[in-house]
Amino acid sequence: MKRFISLMMIVFLLILIVLPDKTFAATPSVSAASAILMDQDSGRILYEKNAKDVRKIASITKIMTAILAIESGKLKEDVKISDTAVRTEGSSIYLKPGDIVKLEDLVYGLMLRSGNDAANAIAEHVGGSIDGFVFLMNQKAEEIGMQNTHFANPNGLDNKDNHFSTAYDMALLTKYAMQNKTYRKISGTKSYKGWANKNRLLTEKYKYCTGGKTGFTKKAKRTLVTTATKEHQNLIAVTLNGPNDWDDHINMFEYGFKNFDTTVVL
Repeated sequence: MKRFISLMMIVFLLILIVLPDKTFAATPSVSAASAILMDQDSGRILYEKNAKDVRKIASITKIMTAILAIESGKLKEDVKISDTAVRTEGSSIYLKPGDIVKLEDLVYGLMLRSGNDAANAIAEHVGGSIDGFVFLMNQKAEEIGMQNTHFANPNGLDNKDNHFSTAYDMALLTKYAMQNKTYRKISGTKSYKGWANKNRLLTEKYKYCTGGKTGFTKKAKRTLVTTATKEHQNLIAVTLNGPNDWDDHINMFEYGFKNFDTTVVL
C-alpha cells in the first residue's frame, strides 16, 4: 500500500509539472483555413485549426528545397544556370542562362526572394534533374513523417492535384529544418547581397520572429510558415489560405508565449 501511494504521488507531481501553470487566454483569432502552432523543441501542438486538412501550399514548399540543398554538402559549389531554370514562371531572382552562381547564394535567393528560377537551378544541381530532386523531396517527407504530403516540384507552383501538404506536416518539416544551424541562419536573414527578405514578420512586424517562408499562388492563396523565440521558448506557426496571415501568426505566437512554459522534467 505504501509503495502504491508513493507511486501515485510521483504521477501526481509529474502531472503538475507538465500542465501549464497559467490561466488560459481565449484561443487566438485566426483567419486561415488551416493553422497550427507547435512547440519547436518538443513537437507539442499548442493550437490547431483543420491542421491535417490537405491543401495547396505554394512557396512554403521551398523549405524542403532549402534543407535538401543544405544537407547535400554542396553549398560552396558553383552552379551553371540552365535554360530550363530561368524559364520558370512566377517570382524570380532574374538568373540568366549560363550564369555561374554558388549554390549557397541560390538558397538565399530561394528563401529570401522566393526565386522559382533558383529553386529549379538548385533541383538540377542537387538532384541531377528536377524529377530526381522531386524524388528526394518525397523521400525526405516520408522520413520526417509527413504522411499527408506530396511534392511535384521544388518551387510550389500549382501542379494539378499532385502538390499538396497540411499545416501539421509543414510544421513537422520546419521543426526538422530548424535543427540545422545553416538553415536557421539563412531562414532568419533579413537581407543578403541586396535581397530583402519578403517575410515581413521577421523584418518589421514581430520582434520575436526568427525566420520562416512566405507563399502565394492563385489557387493556394496566402501561405506562411514562421518561427519565433521568446526567452527559452521556440515556436512554429503555419497558416494555409490565410488572408490575414501576419496577424494570424502574431496572435498564435502571443497565445503560445502567454499560456505555455517549456519545463525540463527530471
